[in-house]
Amino acid sequence: MVKDYIVRATAANHQLRAFAITSRNIVEEARKIHNTSPVATAALGRLLTAGSMMGSMMKGDKDLLTLQIECGGPIGGIVVTADSKANVKGYVNNPNVIIPPNPYGKLDVSGAIGPGFLNVIKDIGMGEPYNGQTHLVSGEIAEDLTYYYVTSEQVPSSVGLGILMDKENFVKQAGGFIIQVMPDADDKVIDRLEASLKNISSVTDMLEKGMMPEDILEYIMKDNGVEILEKIPAMYHCNCSRERVSRAIASIGRKDLLDMINDQKPIEVNCQFCNSHYIFETEALREFIR
Repeated sequence: MVKDYIVRATAANHQLRAFAITSRNIVEEARKIHNTSPVATAALGRLLTAGSMMGSMMKGDKDLLTLQIECGGPIGGIVVTADSKANVKGYVNNPNVIIPPNPYGKLDVSGAIGPGFLNVIKDIGMGEPYNGQTHLVSGEIAEDLTYYYVTSEQVPSSVGLGILMDKENFVKQAGGFIIQVMPDADDKVIDRLEASLKNISSVTDMLEKGMMPEDILEYIMKDNGVEILEKIPAMYHCNCSRERVSRAIASIGRKDLLDMINDQKPIEVNCQFCNSHYIFETEALREFIR
């Protein structure tokens, strides 16, 4: 099985920058962890796919990206976080959402999400994290991220994302691309890119034809001279641990800890991202106030 990875590329003498990913393993891992319905798998999978690429754009080892969709649809919201090494994790508030297909017979991600907002939070260790918010223009996620880049970061971009399920509702294909226009880009370069984007099929169609991330970028930007710069491994990874949970419990305050100890019952902490369970007996809680 092919491991997930991102390619970073430039084109048209650095007038365009581009990223593409194959993310089937990431999305299948999320499906297994959260036992998501097909439409929830598609919605979470698209945001995980984008998050992994966007995380890889950050420079610092400790930089963190969070993508939040706050919405009024039955999925109830989605959260994805990623680091600069393209490690990504996420969850949906209602993993069991089931709604009819859209008019084209496809999974209705837009209907599951409904109206709402996209928050992009970048923590680069400079005190207050950067927080950009835009309203959802379609709920299809790729279009919403394209709109975010133009309005919040003033970077004209094209985002394509796709998740394909098989008949058993396992993830068959997953991937995407982000192409961005640099400030000094020539109008002819932009025109060629726009013409090419109009002619491409869906991301999942390209993946089904056996195209890899390099092939996808070559295909989309064939008239603009693509140079592949880097290949980056990507994976679903949760960095929770008993030690990290212990630190969180220790920070909640002496009074609350004493209340827990006096209850004489173990407390259980569950990680939303990977469904790990951490149980702390009364004796362990006493250790936090010594």
